Amino acid sequence: MTDDPTQPPELEAEDILVLDDPYFTSENVALVTGGASGIGRATALALAHNGLTVVATDIDEDGLDRTVENHTELDLDGAIHTVAGDLTDDDDIETVVEQAAELGRITFLANIAGLQTVAPIEEFPMEQYDLMQEAMLRAPLALTKQCLPHMRAGDGVGAVGNMCSIHGHYVTRDKVAYNMMKFGLRGLTQSIAAEGDGDVRAFSFSTAYVKTPLVTNQIEDTAESRDISEEAVVEDVMLGEARIKEMMDPVEVGNVFAMGFSQHARHLDGGDLLFDGGYTLTY
Repeated sequence: MTDDPTQPPELEAEDILVLDDPYFTSENVALVTGGASGIGRATALALAHNGLTVVATDIDEDGLDRTVENHTELDLDGAIHTVAGDLTDDDDIETVVEQAAELGRITFLANIAGLQTVAPIEEFPMEQYDLMQEAMLRAPLALTKQCLPHMRAGDGVGAVGNMCSIHGHYVTRDKVAYNMMKFGLRGLTQSIAAEGDGDVRAFSFSTAYVKTPLVTNQIEDTAESRDISEEAVVEDVMLGEARIKEMMDPVEVGNVFAMGFSQHARHLDGGDLLFDGGYTLTY
């Protein structure tokens, strides 16, 4: 454990929600992006422990290796395979999906990979916007496009889960690209549901701040852009509007992805799960 409110505790096997589901088997593959750290890693571990064959992908090969080590160290069920890839490269996306399909039927897709840039609109670097657009919005569409035929095979059941944010409900200053990507992911989610005919479901999952590198890495930039201390960023910006004054742990997010993919969420189709500690709907 740590006294730093932005750092998660060490993950234990008993932290993972285990569900009874006929599709949570080794024959079915869950493809997880951003699997080298944070929410992606926790989701890969949670889905594997639920009996699925997980393919974790990321550009960070060392981080992917650490995810596999975590799986082994925790003696979790299921299996995690890794495929390094750049989500801004269509050839890499195709390779990731092809290799995942060699391990079983791609049944679940968790679009989690993300990045952040903090800057006011007048100063926002457009090359960063382009990168975020490709990695956080275009790639989830491209992955969905390639995974859908696999999901429709056999009995045609599958699900896509998209990692959204409170920034897909309302926006905060100095994060224009991130805000736009998260609103766009909700549109993608609803589009998948509209074409899934109730067999291939889609949902998005919106949290406030989660204890991940993406969050900790933006604290310094946010402090500079607002001319406040880093402590004030955490206490006032990140947690100030929340009713629950604590960031989520990554494994809590992974558990919700497992629930969303399971039979217990069969009526969750096109909707957004808002787990934000009372951030957006209370005042």
